[in-house]
Amino acid sequence: MTTFEISLNGERLPTQAPTLQVLLLTRGYELQGAFACAVNHAFVPRSQWPECTLHSGDCIDVITPIAGG
Repeated sequence: MTTFEISLNGERLPTQAPTLQVLLLTRGYELQGAFACAVNHAFVPRSQWPECTLHSGDCIDVITPIAGG
């Protein structure tokens, strides 16, 4: 596998993850957790995570809900 660099929540890091779902799993995210993901500022529906191919330079944001009032 080829290693390439992405940005995850503003942190640049090397990865070999071919898809968004593999990246999330390797970074320890619980896939059933309450969060959403965007790749290059575009929301990616959870059903598309397994097919969402990652590329060098991609910017991935994992957004978690916050409670408050």
